[in-house]
Amino acid sequence: MAYSLSIEQLIKQFSRLPGIGYKTAERLVIFLLDQPKEKFEEFITAQNQALSKAKKCGSCFNYSENDSCPICADSRRDKKIICVVAKPQDIIALEKTHAFPGVYYVLGAVMSPLNGDGPEKLKIQALLEKIKNNQAAEIILALNPDMDGETTSLYLIKLLKQFPGLKISRLARGLPMGADLEYADEITLENALKGRQRL
Repeated sequence: MAYSLSIEQLIKQFSRLPGIGYKTAERLVIFLLDQPKEKFEEFITAQNQALSKAKKCGSCFNYSENDSCPICADSRRDKKIICVVAKPQDIIALEKTHAFPGVYYVLGAVMSPLNGDGPEKLKIQALLEKIKNNQAAEIILALNPDMDGETTSLYLIKLLKQFPGLKISRLARGLPMGADLEYADEITLENALKGRQRL
């Protein structure tokens, strides 16, 4: 073993993060250990604060430090327009466009038939309640344009047809197939929002 047990354990924990293999985890740990002690402690403090203070917004399931996230608590947002996304980081990507006046809803997952993930993975009941409570006029499906995103969108479209007069749209096809919302640039996302199509 090249490192002490404690360092190996830290590398192992970092390598559990998505997209981080052993080598990247090793570089991150060595970088942190090379920092002055106070910088390392700042990192640990920030991590502990985030873990202790972060909770899910009761309305949209975005991360927040309060019962309502800043977007849901903003009285200037149009509560009748709900943008449905798969994960919280999709909200950050869309908010950077400054083009969306409504509120969001985080499904928490997408359906993935190949992985055995069905509708039970989605927070559907809370979405239906939000539509009723907000008297929603439009639902925008902002899911990744890949197979799982398409499967989830088609399932939601069938489900949302129960609301007469509800406009159902999705982001325009300005996003390439297989792309992730969180990595798309602001102009592409803004054009996709403005060019959304009614279904």
